[in-house]
Amino acid sequence: METQNEKIITKVMEALESIRPFLNKDGGDIELIDVKDNNVYVRLLGNCSSCPISFSTMKLGVENTIREKVPEIAEIINVE
Repeated sequence: METQNEKIITKVMEALESIRPFLNKDGGDIELIDVKDNNVYVRLLGNCSSCPISFSTMKLGVENTIREKVPEIAEIINVE
């Protein structure tokens, strides 16, 4: 039986998969590092890690998508 945290991780992964094509199009990607205490830890990869608008990508793209699909998440943190 799936735990609550496993359900959250599954939903977060689905959210990331939905935005991955947009990141890939610009030569980037995203990696899920951890989900702990309703916080999501991710790492932007490729061009997204050094892009001047990566902050906007995190705030507008990643955070909004995760919050829309997984409202119980408290914070999304970019691990560099």
